[in-house]
Amino acid sequence: MASAAPPGRVVVVGASLAGLSALETLRQEGFEGELIAVGAETTLPYDRPPLSKQVLQGHWEPDKIVLREPGQYDALGVTWHLGRRATGLDVSARTVTLDDGEPLAYDGLVIATGATPRRMPGTSELAGIHVLRTLDECLALRQELESASRVCVVGAGFIGAEVAASARVRGLDVTVLEALPSPLARAFPAEMGAACAALHLDQGVDLRCGVTVAGFEGEGRVSGVRLGDGSVVEADVVVVGIGVVPETGWLESSGLPLENGVVCDSTCATAAPGVVAAGDIARWPNNLFGETMRVEHWSNAVEQGTAAAKRLLAGPGDAVDFTPVPYFWSDQYDAKIQFLGRCCPTDEVRIVDGSIEERRFVALFGRDGRLFGALAFNRPRLLMAYRKLLAAKTSFEDAVAHAQGS
Repeated sequence: MASAAPPGRVVVVGASLAGLSALETLRQEGFEGELIAVGAETTLPYDRPPLSKQVLQGHWEPDKIVLREPGQYDALGVTWHLGRRATGLDVSARTVTLDDGEPLAYDGLVIATGATPRRMPGTSELAGIHVLRTLDECLALRQELESASRVCVVGAGFIGAEVAASARVRGLDVTVLEALPSPLARAFPAEMGAACAALHLDQGVDLRCGVTVAGFEGEGRVSGVRLGDGSVVEADVVVVGIGVVPETGWLESSGLPLENGVVCDSTCATAAPGVVAAGDIARWPNNLFGETMRVEHWSNAVEQGTAAAKRLLAGPGDAVDFTPVPYFWSDQYDAKIQFLGRCCPTDEVRIVDGSIEERRFVALFGRDGRLFGALAFNRPRLLMAYRKLLAAKTSFEDAVAHAQGS
């Protein structure tokens, strides 16, 4: 990949957590040049995880999810272009084109435009069908939940599960539809998906796996979800949570390699000089796991924003690989679910603390004789001990022995 020379003006496209992390790191590393940030939303960067939980439940208002106080933003000396979209990138001229046609010159560029929810055919034609990614989408959904009684969530991944839990906490009847045989079946072994399913079944959620959605019912406003077998799930509100796609449309004519995100090398540099990427949009080889990955989690946005900024300022020979241990968490009802590392459905599973029946356990995942991941339900302190073992490429049996001796 191309080297990134120390720049005089850095443009960060994406007023996101990853973008903010990059901006702050540039200043912390001594960069005194001009900083410009472009964001499609009209708000400064905010914390997204509470959108599907505390904010959606009505326990928090938007002022609780601000990431920095006004004075902290002022101290960064950033020129913000909010409510503006980047529509193109010319890597030869080193310019980003904004939605009004204005070219914005850069010496260094951080791409942090994140991802956008997948849509389903027919969802734009009926009111009452929602996705959840932005604050505006959260507030629109929250307002509708106040007068709804029946909610249908399409997709039992983590965003769908959190929305379902929030709607159930609000006292609504909730149906969750999942095409796979169990929740998270593409990412975890079946018994882990069953553990996630049990949380919702315990709370009275109508969870239906192995079903297909054929369309939506209603005139002007959704009244139900039509399944592949012809039956209809009645609903006042529908939330579609079937994953996200990287926001790379504005880069399609740039010449940058794009493959389920912006292709980077192991140091977060792209193929273009002076251009790095971070957060949900970046796809890079994580040499700790021997895998090319794109990670959509909060902690990765912070860590990769920092790594990308340092890469931008690195001199010849000073660039370092970005090799994090991925981490995410999900709060559903009274359960805290946390995961470290990587996992696939065929991994070996060992429960090393508690039990699935108790809804309190730690599970380790092994592959090719090595520890690859650790999952915890309501065991936060126990889980974090495995971060160092994952970073050290500990063997699976040694990790299990460590658990049994702790």
